[in-house]
Amino acid sequence: MSFGPILSALHRHRTAAALIVLEIAFTCAMVSNAFFLVSERLNRMNRPSGVAESELLVLQVTGFDKTSKAQAQTQEDLAVLSAIPGVREVASSRQVPFGDSSWNTTVKLSQDPTQESRVNVSTYLGSPNLFETLGLKLAAGRDFTREEYVEEADALATPNTTRSLIITRAVAERLWPGQSALGQILYMGNYGVRVIGVLEQLVRPDELSGPTHFELSVVLPVRPQLKPVDNYLIRTEPERRQEVLAAAAAAIERRPGRLVVRQNTLEELKNKYYRGDRAMASLLVAVCAALLIITALGIVGLASFWVQQRTRQIGIRRALGATRGQIVRYFQLENFLLATIGIALGMLLAYGINQLLMERYELARLPAQYLPVGALSLWLSGQLAVLGPALRAASVPPAVATRSV
Repeated sequence: MSFGPILSALHRHRTAAALIVLEIAFTCAMVSNAFFLVSERLNRMNRPSGVAESELLVLQVTGFDKTSKAQAQTQEDLAVLSAIPGVREVASSRQVPFGDSSWNTTVKLSQDPTQESRVNVSTYLGSPNLFETLGLKLAAGRDFTREEYVEEADALATPNTTRSLIITRAVAERLWPGQSALGQILYMGNYGVRVIGVLEQLVRPDELSGPTHFELSVVLPVRPQLKPVDNYLIRTEPERRQEVLAAAAAAIERRPGRLVVRQNTLEELKNKYYRGDRAMASLLVAVCAALLIITALGIVGLASFWVQQRTRQIGIRRALGATRGQIVRYFQLENFLLATIGIALGMLLAYGINQLLMERYELARLPAQYLPVGALSLWLSGQLAVLGPALRAASVPPAVATRSV
């Protein structure tokens, strides 16, 4: 098939052709960036947290006694929860993965205020079996011994009572790239602590969870000081979560002065934590679908218009021996040329939009592989959209097509 007649026809209808090319270019640019943003959101939601998400329950409890008996009452709460059938581990904790509370601090390599080697981290405080309850895994080093644990009030009154901490691999790589972190000294404020362990992963509980912050967490051997609201973490079998959660809430509320203000599985907290990401991903998918449909309708409309305008031309070609397949291929090739020009312009526009997003919203650079995704989507939708008008054109009998009007 010669390109000459196609290019000649497009030249005669250059305004309509230019409009459809611009529409395809805009759609290609938006779809490529939208696919990238959806992928970023999905990757964010699927990041490993380092904890046993499917096995954890969270009770948020208020009504603690503010007297000197408070610590003893907490231990009694933990004993009551441990006795519930199906409970494997239980711990108190100030912070909860995917929760709404976080103690952020800065750790640094030196007390020198001009020292640039520092990292903002989220600090976990909890009872001695916090590791077993969360299901944390050590990449190197060891867990705290019970003798290393101190009360939060003592740690605040005399900061240097806390001599050790455990960090995540992300913190270690940020501060000592390519080196072992074990035995290294970190400074929190004006006192130093020694790194005794490195965790594979541990999600920070707050919203400061971009790609470079998500795993910047540390754990201190500090039992949290009781406050009006605190958390109990319970680990159980995944299939018994609802049963154990209901039993645990009932057991706590049977105790004098206790009130459960919130009870959730950790997966419920995670779903809430990523609710905005899911909404954004769904919105972007809907926008992509709408743009592809609108572009396909535009192609259908333009192809139908051109079929109507070229009825006599099609009839003459049929009378001269052109087959139906050749007529269909003619319109498909014509649309493929328009789509290709539009896609080439769209890729340049996609790059420009990505540069703007990088400058304004600190988005990552658009990977090259997302451009072919947008291109293939438009080529496929364009060829499907033009197929109907092309088949209608091919089905017109030569005698009818060449009949004088």
